This record gives sequence, structure tokens and C-alpha cells, in this order.
Amino acid sequence: MTRTLYVISCAAPPARHVTTGIKAAQARGWDVALVLTPAAHRWSVEEAGGDSELDAWRALTGHPVRHTYKLPSQSDVLPDPDALLVAPATLNTTTKWAAGHADTLALGLITEALGMPHRPVVALPYINAAQAQHPALAPAIATLRGAGVRYLLDDGTGPGFRPHPPKHGNVDAYPWDLALDTLDEPRTT
Repeated sequence: MTRTLYVISCAAPPARHVTTGIKAAQARGWDVALVLTPAAHRWSVEEAGGDSELDAWRALTGHPVRHTYKLPSQSDVLPDPDALLVAPATLNTTTKWAAGHADTLALGLITEALGMPHRPVVALPYINAAQAQHPALAPAIATLRGAGVRYLLDDGTGPGFRPHPPKHGNVDAYPWDLALDTLDEPRTT
């Protein structure tokens, strides 16, 4: 039986390299569908010079790349997810998600997922050390973890993404495999 994974990518540098995460998930047997935040979509279209990057992801996944809500009269074009991976998760998305905002398709999907305890949700952030000090981040992570999200920030509670100095991130070191390993672990909440 094929499992469907929604990869929700926010506007951070690893989003430009989401192909790495998609291929790694596919190698583990996941049918991957990609959903971008509006800002990540803008990066993909404007930085790539058109829709060529989106076309490549559509060809790789076999699904349209979504970034906006559909109209109520339109059919869903993606299969229902068995799990969700928010990667990269930004400070903006993390704090809005914890506060219950659903003003984008990406946020709508991940806020709804909190009410579906059978559906694993993993978040792998990409934030710098200055953002990691923002006073809204720690309570947001606590809220999400309390709701069952496995939020992979290296904050002394376990393995995860370690924030880097501003403007010194290394997208090649982004731990896609850690996130995928975590999806395969049994949930404790």
C-alpha cells in the first residue's frame, strides 16, 4: 500500500532544494505531494525564471504543486495525506501555525492535521540563531509539541535542526533524513 506524504515547504533556503527531500521520501516508498507557502511559491517562480521549477516538481511527484486554496466547487487534485512534513518550517509559519492561523493553504493543511491524531506531522525548521531567540518561538513549539507535532529543533530536547548564525546557513547540511526517520517512528502522543 502506497503512503502519501505532503511536504509543506516554507520560504527558506532549503525550499529551493526540496527535490532532495522529495527524492529521499520517494526512496522510502512515499507518494509525495508538494505544497508551498505563497512566499515559497513566489521564490520558485521568480528565482527560477518562470514555472520550470514547478514543472520539474510536478514531473517528479506526479502531482500538481499547490500553493493556494481551491475553490469550493473544484475537486481535490491531491490524494489525502497519510502524513505531513513541514520542511523547511520558518519562524513565521511556526508561530502562525501554533496560533491557529489558516490564511494560506499550507497553514490550513497543517492546522487541520492537529485534529487528526492518526496522521503524523513532523516539522523540520530552518531558522537562524537570532530568530531562535524570538520570544514567540518557544511557546509556539511547546504548543505544537503538545498537540503531537514532532518539531525537530535542536534545543536540548533531542536531535534536530541547529540554528545557524544569520546569513551563514548551510542548505547542504539540512537534515532531510532525520525528518523522514522521525516520520517512520511510532508516535507516543
